[in-house]
Amino acid sequence: MDGDVLLTIGDLARRTGLTVKAIRFYSDRGLVPPTTRSRSGYRLYDVGALARLEFVRALRELGIDLPTVQRLLERDLPVAQVAEKYAEALDVQIRILRLRRAVLRAVARRGSTLEETELMHRLAKLSNEERHRLVTDFIDEVLGDLDANPEWVAMMRSAMPDLPDDPDPAQVDAWVELAELVQDPEFRAAVRRLAEYQAAERAQGDTTGLHHELTEEVRDRVGAAVAAGVDPASPQAAAIVGALATRYAQTFGRADDAQLRDWMLDRLEAADEPFAERYLQLLAVINGWPVPPSMAPLFSWFIQALRAGQ
Repeated sequence: MDGDVLLTIGDLARRTGLTVKAIRFYSDRGLVPPTTRSRSGYRLYDVGALARLEFVRALRELGIDLPTVQRLLERDLPVAQVAEKYAEALDVQIRILRLRRAVLRAVARRGSTLEETELMHRLAKLSNEERHRLVTDFIDEVLGDLDANPEWVAMMRSAMPDLPDDPDPAQVDAWVELAELVQDPEFRAAVRRLAEYQAAERAQGDTTGLHHELTEEVRDRVGAAVAAGVDPASPQAAAIVGALATRYAQTFGRADDAQLRDWMLDRLEAADEPFAERYLQLLAVINGWPVPPSMAPLFSWFIQALRAGQ
């Protein structure tokens, strides 16, 4: 374009796609002042003004506010500094939009009511710190005054829900369910019962921990029996119970006798809490961990097999 050519506001609008009203607004604010005026008083702009207008439009499309645009045009601010600031602001907006998208997809999948939708939105937009506080408060209130197994309590306190910045609908769904669960009186009572059982055992001298190796052996032996369809009242089941009883006796330093079988039964019935298992499964979904398989069928079989041997 010839540098001597002057453009009207209408010409600028056609070249940039902006409205005449918008260009006049920028001109009135001093962002794109007219180069000169016609004899009739109409504003006229040169090529430099056109380039300046294109720059203003680009900055506004990036979400930069007018005072900052003005300072950039006047060279009062470094572009890199402003770009970094607005990039960080966009990151926040993107996280919020991703979260809203996940909530809406979860709502659609659930077929939620208006009340459920409001609850899901409110719970999902909590900060990570607020989510942790909700769970920590639950643990403090339910377990705080009990001398439960310290390894179990430490595990409960360390396993916190960390919803990612870009959660999928299943993760939002799981967080909403977990948030409702920790406030449910039945769930709280179930966790309290388990902690009370542990405290009673510790009062009797049990200072052992979580026994991951024993749990794995139970999972392997009983899981294989359940998969093979072994009858809990069969001689084959009695042999499995016998082998596990020996393992329990070694782990806890107890005699392998009838009293041990009664104690094992009490321990399994105390641990057989569907609520507690659901809590761990929800945490796994929220945090993107492998979801632990349900122990419920294994507990059921083991309890039946122990009762059959009494």
